[in-house]
Amino acid sequence: MKNFLSYKFLIPLSLLLGMAPFVPQPHLVEKIGMLLAGELQRPLDIFDLLWHSWPLALLGYRISLDLWRRTGQP
Repeated sequence: MKNFLSYKFLIPLSLLLGMAPFVPQPHLVEKIGMLLAGELQRPLDIFDLLWHSWPLALLGYRISLDLWRRTGQP
């Protein structure tokens, strides 16, 4: 589990899944725009948002865990 949460794995995965497909617009940017505009309604679009954002959520968890361990505070 430790290798799965390493930065060497999480950062490239977050960039790859967060930005794919690169042309014409990354899915994550498109889906967040749809969410803010209130147009994110189809189940496929919701799944796409979750699929492309889970590595970023895991990276955020890892960063917060490291900061918590370093400072000793939540």
